[in-house]
Amino acid sequence: MTPEPPTVLRCAGRAVARYTARPATAPDRSPRPYLHPVTTLAGRPVTETVPEDHPHHLGAGVAVPDVEGRNFWGGRTFVRDRGPVALDNHGVQRHDGFTRCGPDGFAEELTWTAGGEPLLREHRTVAATALTGTAWALDLAFSLTNVSGRDLSIGSPATNGRPGAAYGGFFWRAPKEAAAPAVFASGGGGPGPDGEEAVHGTRADWVALAGEGWTLVFAGATARTRDDPWFVRAAEYPGVGSSLAHDERLPMPAGGTVVRRVVTVVADGRLDRDGAAALVRQAVTS
Repeated sequence: MTPEPPTVLRCAGRAVARYTARPATAPDRSPRPYLHPVTTLAGRPVTETVPEDHPHHLGAGVAVPDVEGRNFWGGRTFVRDRGPVALDNHGVQRHDGFTRCGPDGFAEELTWTAGGEPLLREHRTVAATALTGTAWALDLAFSLTNVSGRDLSIGSPATNGRPGAAYGGFFWRAPKEAAAPAVFASGGGGPGPDGEEAVHGTRADWVALAGEGWTLVFAGATARTRDDPWFVRAAEYPGVGSSLAHDERLPMPAGGTVVRRVVTVVADGRLDRDGAAALVRQAVTS
């Protein structure tokens, strides 16, 4: 893919994110568009790209480790009864063009190809919205349509035999700091779970990471998105995703479409549960 200048998103008069549509990325990192850096309104970075621990992690975006055996996540592929294996099976998310592009967001068309074959077409929208003087929201929605002409399915290392590794879909890699971020989530009428172990794999309206002077609150903005369990890492590295294939593979019949939408609150400071919930209500309804 030919590199092009990043698209800059602005909110409250400030640059808060850069979107690289055609990255110069090694093939084994599954080249794909991504957001990085994303910052708080005060300018604190809250994404990481090409970290030493997982060099195929690229800021915030959409990545899937298994589309009918093709890797659109990057790195090694988890193979049942073999474990992580370096395979020549990486796909590319090709940026076909913007249908709308402005300072507060854009709409984009992409084609997911592997081995020269188009498998999926994607329509992606990204928008930045001001919430308060210290918080804004990043709204990312995507629809994936199977254009291969045959039935496909989406999987994850979990569906391929690695328990707890149901990553794939929306994913946000946060910066690694000296201490792991705090993790907490909404509850169904109660206080909600706390800690990585309790939150990982749960179905919650939202989950939060709170680091050194920043908080990210990830909210499923549609009922179908909220049905997907959350993939959460904090101790090993800080990252949150919404799992498309948690317990079993996600069927994608020929011509079928999968739609998801995640709204992320990006806040300065460390929010508590009530503060996070209030901002999510404002962000999802704004």
